[in-house]
Amino acid sequence: MKNFITQFSRLFVGVLFIISGLIKLNDPIGFSYKLTEYFSEPVFNLPFLTPYCLYLALFLVIVEVVLGVMLLIGYKTKFTVRSLLLMIVFFTFLTFYSAYFDVVKDCGCFGDALHLTPWESFTKDVILLVLILILFVNQKQIKPLFNNSSFQNAIVYLGLAISISIAYIVLNHLPIIDFRPYKVGNNIQKGMKIPEGAPTPVVEMIFIYKVNGVQKEFTEKDLTNLPEGAEFVDRKDKVISQGYIPPIHDFTMMKDDSDYKDELLQEPKLVMIVTYDLSLSKEEGMIKLASLYKEASAKGYKVIGMTNSPKEEIEKAQKKYNLKFDFYGCDAIALKTIERANPSIIVLDKGTIKQKVHYNDISELKL
Repeated sequence: MKNFITQFSRLFVGVLFIISGLIKLNDPIGFSYKLTEYFSEPVFNLPFLTPYCLYLALFLVIVEVVLGVMLLIGYKTKFTVRSLLLMIVFFTFLTFYSAYFDVVKDCGCFGDALHLTPWESFTKDVILLVLILILFVNQKQIKPLFNNSSFQNAIVYLGLAISISIAYIVLNHLPIIDFRPYKVGNNIQKGMKIPEGAPTPVVEMIFIYKVNGVQKEFTEKDLTNLPEGAEFVDRKDKVISQGYIPPIHDFTMMKDDSDYKDELLQEPKLVMIVTYDLSLSKEEGMIKLASLYKEASAKGYKVIGMTNSPKEEIEKAQKKYNLKFDFYGCDAIALKTIERANPSIIVLDKGTIKQKVHYNDISELKL
């Protein structure tokens, strides 16, 4: 029985680590955004780590995949199990902190392929922690899958090589599989619609009063029985239930304080150049945009830019790269969700996404 539980734990943990790692490896930039969220001020307040988030994301997902492979084939068991234990303790702490203090809504464990609530993520990590502890206690029962050590080494190195190759491909092009609401074939307008009969948000008003020098919270029902001398301080909304949130809910096309999305998303030929932050955009990509604008315009396309950068940064970029098209404003998180490259190019037909390319692949656009 003990051996059965150990082997089950070995198989479950190994497969899950490989699947989870590969999903994040498909989109390491997206995972780096999640790490940036953890390192931000509302959470751990470690801003000095922000510039290294992509490198850390790549390291973690590659290690996750390789450790999963090592566990399945029984390679260097002591090192493998201890490394897995160290990783899961770290991630269990992260997900507990996130859930308890309600600071990160999605841990990013499975990228955009599967969204888990903070408490679901924590529960998942607790289960993995128990299984890895079983492996830790019963290390002697984890035997090598192959007797040939050279073959074992070759499998691990192959797993590492494949992981690094995938990372190189997706960083220089786009995710191999797009799990986001802005994938090719999706319509932005439909993604913003709320179905009839969908659950609506439930919000409770909370009133803060100072009572005997101490701030206390009261609900609307409590207002008729406030303690004597209570002094009003503030009011806040407590979300009881989020209700239905459409896949696309923060998309705008702002210019001169007006939102032009209803108009622009009716264009049958629209090229949308996405660069969430012009100050961080890659120069090798930006210098290609002027010629892209000429080619697309000549074929009847309307070309626009989408950014979260201020007006001064837009004017600076237009002058530096000789960009003749207008820029429209959108939330940076929404733009990062649309595409990972900075800049990237999206071709739309009345709001339906027809093509998406990395700036390295502009020559592959079919206009």
